[in-house]
Amino acid sequence: FSMTIQTIGVISDTHGLLRNEVFSLFEEVDLIIHAGDIGRPEVLTDLQAIAPTVAVLGNVDVPYYFPKLRNTACIEILQKKIYVIHNISQLAINPLQEKISLVIYGHSHQPKLEHKDGIYYFNPGSAGPKRFSNPISLGLIHITPDTIKAQHLTLSEKM
Repeated sequence: FSMTIQTIGVISDTHGLLRNEVFSLFEEVDLIIHAGDIGRPEVLTDLQAIAPTVAVLGNVDVPYYFPKLRNTACIEILQKKIYVIHNISQLAINPLQEKISLVIYGHSHQPKLEHKDGIYYFNPGSAGPKRFSNPISLGLIHITPDTIKAQHLTLSEKM
């Protein structure tokens, strides 16, 4: 294991459901980021048992049950700033001015990766209960001092 590559497991919109597959898919990650709509505190407890976990509140999360969580989080990994928010439409900062390399968000339940103005925008999609025709998915992000590589992983619909 080298400190020059960090792997982040990214999950969102679990709505109280943490599928068994998550445990095996995230077993090698250095950090987990939950982009909101957690649903139940136990979801975070289970994720913490896999790896250190950073999470933000989603629109269905009652702050009372998540007293330590805020609406946004900003962390730095290998000199890269990562900003986490549940609903990208509520982004109240300028990522370019703040020198942010990666914005992680959820809410739409649609997996998405965009690169604009040198900034990556990543939505892992929803890993919770199946909704509409959206896939059940999460993400892995590999960060090195020079690169950010993000991928989506689709989960099966079985629990």
